[in-house]
Amino acid sequence: MTDSDHGRDGDRVVAVIVTRHRRELLTRSLAAIAKQSRPVDHVVLVDNGPDEPAEDVASASGLPLTYLSSLRNLGGAGGFALGMLHALALGADWVWCADDDGEPADADVLATLLAAAEQHDLAEVSPLVADQQDPTRLAFPLRRGLRWRRTAAEFADVDLIPGYASLFNGALFRASALDVVGVPDSRLFFRGDETEIHRRLRRSGLRFGTATRARYVHPEGTTEFVPILGGRLSAQYPQNEVKRYYTYRNRGYLLARPGMRWMAPLEYVRFGYFFISHRNWSGLREWLRLTRAGRRERLTRAG
Repeated sequence: MTDSDHGRDGDRVVAVIVTRHRRELLTRSLAAIAKQSRPVDHVVLVDNGPDEPAEDVASASGLPLTYLSSLRNLGGAGGFALGMLHALALGADWVWCADDDGEPADADVLATLLAAAEQHDLAEVSPLVADQQDPTRLAFPLRRGLRWRRTAAEFADVDLIPGYASLFNGALFRASALDVVGVPDSRLFFRGDETEIHRRLRRSGLRFGTATRARYVHPEGTTEFVPILGGRLSAQYPQNEVKRYYTYRNRGYLLARPGMRWMAPLEYVRFGYFFISHRNWSGLREWLRLTRAGRRERLTRAG
């Protein structure tokens, strides 16, 4: 497969993937991208783990590809920022984002996203993200009003969910949209960078949404969420200390940003209740310390 100047529709689509030490998963992701009925014009692969490089995996994919090896681990946020800027520098009209642990569910995902963006005049469009182990279920439950939706079938009667996108799992951005919302904040490293871009999209006034006919499969993401108050609310508690650090620190930062400040009182209620009801006093102190650091933009790295 050779690199083309533009696709058949006249636009240049550049896919951006961030990886680190997941060669087998990356192989599957690249293979799924290579099978798209509307081929990508180029791929930018940012490798955050040069001690276990994946350049041979990239070469074996047969895709027209730029391999960027980062000697510093930039995290998902920094990796996507670097990759998206590089895609724009290559002349991308569209930037298609993907992690290395997910993949398009079928060969028509990119074509479906492009068609939905054209039909609904969207600056960004995302696929519905399904559980890799059970594609009938959503990888991330979606709240509409007061109700949580957990299966793809619950969206069978709609083509588009306006104003909602699960970033960066298959998200497709117009280049002009990135001129307005920018690229991820590398200071966040990982955890919450997708929420921060979603916040910017909502405040930008740009049209965006989720095309329910396009599917992207990804490991389900509910194991860290502990139900409270009879399941009406949940509190996120990662077992891994590093994940907790970035989850709580970045959440504190996000809830101090315009457009999200109204959520702060609810955050104190649900996490306060969670830690107190479990008599987890050290967890409460950790959560308070990290969220306070985030609010004050003390965004030092863990460790």
